[in-house]
Amino acid sequence: MKNAVLLATLESLHTPHHLANAIVTAATTTRNRLTIVLFARFFNTNSDHGLSHTAVWDDVQRLLTFVYVQATKVAQDKDNILLHIDVLLKGFDQAIPDEILQDVDAVYHVSGGDGLPTIQLPPSTAQITIDPEPNSAPSTSPNPPINDDKNTNEPSTYPVVALGGTFDHLHAGHKILLSMAAWIANTKIIVGVTDTSLLTSKAYHAYLEPLSTRITNVRHFLSLFRPGLEYDIVPINDVYGPTGWDPNVQALVVSQETLKGADAIATHRASKSLPPLRTFVIDVISHDSEKLDHQDVEMLKQTKMGSTFIREWIAKRDAQKTS
Repeated sequence: MKNAVLLATLESLHTPHHLANAIVTAATTTRNRLTIVLFARFFNTNSDHGLSHTAVWDDVQRLLTFVYVQATKVAQDKDNILLHIDVLLKGFDQAIPDEILQDVDAVYHVSGGDGLPTIQLPPSTAQITIDPEPNSAPSTSPNPPINDDKNTNEPSTYPVVALGGTFDHLHAGHKILLSMAAWIANTKIIVGVTDTSLLTSKAYHAYLEPLSTRITNVRHFLSLFRPGLEYDIVPINDVYGPTGWDPNVQALVVSQETLKGADAIATHRASKSLPPLRTFVIDVISHDSEKLDHQDVEMLKQTKMGSTFIREWIAKRDAQKTS
């Protein structure tokens, strides 16, 4: 099928191994766009679970990486590298954006668990129920797991959260980074997108997306994942971007391989007498691994899920077309 949506519910923030069968099935049978929407009562806008977003940072990151890796591994195994995959977290009081259901050929849903919210589907859309993964029953815990080792004095969310990157051919690694920034922000997200002038040494440079496309894609994804926040998405020409001068930023989200950039920002802000930032770190993933533990940064760059691999794949595809 061309476009599909997978709907499932979560009863906790434990890694949803029971959804693996459904994710693999949906990714295997989808050609262009797969949107996975995970519903949970503790994602409700007015949740009464007392969920601290910062306290469950690791749990939410683990949830997102598991789902993205399951789907992306299928896409890579099928040589369908450009399969567009989005994973959204929604409460039962939140509507699915209308555009997600446009031109959808099938909607998959997982049997069992909490009932799904009522959704108006196009009449021609196939509805397919998938049984959960055998021997991987979902947790029956009514509340998400809370890591008691977290600093209980830390706020649940921060008003302004910043992050940066190239965001070329927006892929799962980018989307996890953006999603986690949106997860801990309550007012505004600042995204610095590397200006094209700084990317001339990138491999397969001719296949880099224009700056305007990269900015548009970042804004579009964030609007799907967390509508209602303010998004300030700007070109940057250095490692700092707005974090180099904006005193209103409270938190910074980086990946494991860009921690040196966070250190540089911290040093720069201190030299300007700007408030320090609380830094949150996401793991580096590949198409078939939820966490790469290599200490060597260059090894991370070679094995991680990245834009260079996508540009190389496109270049080879184009070469085959002309040969």
